[in-house]
Amino acid sequence: MSQNKPELAAETTAKKRRRLSVKWKWALGTATGVFIIFIVFSWLLYSGLSGVLLSQERSHVNSTLTTVQSRLDNLQGHFNKTTVASELQPTLDQPSGSVSGETNIYSSNLITDLSRDSTVVTVYNAQKEEVFSSRSKQFKTGKLTHKRHLSRVNKDGFSGLVGRAPIYTSNSHKLLGYVQVTNSLQEYKSAQQRFAMILLVLLVSAVFVAAVFSYLLSAYLLRPIDDLNATMRAVRSDPQSEERVPETRRNDELSDLTTLFNDMLDQMQRYIDQQQQFVEDVSHELRTPVAVIQGHIEMLQRWGKDDPEVLNESLSAAMQETKRMQSLVSEMLDLTRAEQIEITLNHETTDVKEVVNQVFNDFKMIHPDFMFILDDDVEKHAYSQIYRNHLEQVLIILLDNAVKYSVKRKEIHMSLSEGGHTVEIAVQDFGEGISQENMNRVFNRFYRVDKARSRNKGGNGLGLSIAQRLIEAYHGKIAIESAVGHGSIFQIALPLISETEKQQLDIAKEEGPKPKTTPLTTNLGANPTADESRSDEEQSTSQSDAGTGIPGVYRASDDPSTHDTDNDDGQH
Repeated sequence: MSQNKPELAAETTAKKRRRLSVKWKWALGTATGVFIIFIVFSWLLYSGLSGVLLSQERSHVNSTLTTVQSRLDNLQGHFNKTTVASELQPTLDQPSGSVSGETNIYSSNLITDLSRDSTVVTVYNAQKEEVFSSRSKQFKTGKLTHKRHLSRVNKDGFSGLVGRAPIYTSNSHKLLGYVQVTNSLQEYKSAQQRFAMILLVLLVSAVFVAAVFSYLLSAYLLRPIDDLNATMRAVRSDPQSEERVPETRRNDELSDLTTLFNDMLDQMQRYIDQQQQFVEDVSHELRTPVAVIQGHIEMLQRWGKDDPEVLNESLSAAMQETKRMQSLVSEMLDLTRAEQIEITLNHETTDVKEVVNQVFNDFKMIHPDFMFILDDDVEKHAYSQIYRNHLEQVLIILLDNAVKYSVKRKEIHMSLSEGGHTVEIAVQDFGEGISQENMNRVFNRFYRVDKARSRNKGGNGLGLSIAQRLIEAYHGKIAIESAVGHGSIFQIALPLISETEKQQLDIAKEEGPKPKTTPLTTNLGANPTADESRSDEEQSTSQSDAGTGIPGVYRASDDPSTHDTDNDDGQH
């Protein structure tokens, strides 16, 4: 088996060496196609031209026969060599006016016909005896008949046209003799050869030019493929490489492929960075609770297990740290999933006005000791292309932070309005506030303005990071305004869509495949997606056992202290 591997590798290498590149395949294929097309075209052109030339030669033979007949049909009773020769070979010293005007026309035509080297005119008397020949005969006398006849002959070393016709007197229609015209087709064959040579030169030139042009064109068109190949090799050797395919100005399929490939590399790089960031963040945040649990366990192993008070304290601390680790892992998963929202929810639409009013009423019920004020300036529906559960979760994060950090003045304001093509939501508290320096970092994961006080209030510093990732995933914006000692205002802007667009998205959602969404299971509240997947009986049971059963919102019957570790705004 080990011996076959080198042989297989050598064979693969040999195949790669013998392979033909796409450029050469394109060039050879184009040249072959041009060759075949040109051959067919040349054959048709050659056949057509040959037919035209042969038709002209036939017309020449017929014209010669007619001319000779016209010159000799007036020789009645003295049809001999002398008279025939005098009629067919007029001399230069022939008196002017000795022939009629009509004869002059024929005379010029006859001289032209007889002057051709390929044409031989032979005249016979009525007894089929030769009385005249313009040149040495190219073809023996054939069968002379009383009918005019023209044919192509190829025998006895002669290849050409032979025409025969009888000669009658113009008045009495008496047979005087016969005329035979032979044409060896020398000019026809010469023209054929010249034309064939021209076509051959054109064929070779066309194939060569087509091969060179197609090779250069393929090299130009396939240049993005070469860049793509080089980029793939670079990324394969180093997955962290920032190498990308150079952008081109072409507006074609290859430019689309280049853009798509670069986007895929960027997406893959984001996933790699997210994974690394996730591991680094979790390992960093888990170090403290693990150290605390380990310290209590070591203390119990040494001497604390015999002291009930120390044992109870250690177990309580270990349980608290375990819950905090569970909350941390859950929120980290929420954040990772929020960063990976792509096109799976691109047909989801939500009435923002309805969700805002629902969450507002839920928090009024859950926190009766707070004053909640809603300023709703939207008269009709306000639809946006966002998953309903995600919008609920963002509002819960902001309101929970507002409740958590409103210690002295327990008052929270919410507002809903339309601004151009967006719907705007604002959540205002009158709590501790954030300095200008810290406002630029509150959306960073694990960031806390006052780490000690934030840990006492609970949370891991991921709430605002999750909210920001969710809003930006749906092409929205989230911002903050704050003043130390006066509170903070979080503002959200989401793109608005019309009712027509909503109907189109709803139809596309029903017709298209069901998206496989991963629920953002967070300790911020119940898991709405999980609730939807359960049967009605299970949901009714869980609601009866769990208080309000409101999706995405804390139950009013729960101990508020249990939620202190659920969400942290990252702001304090």
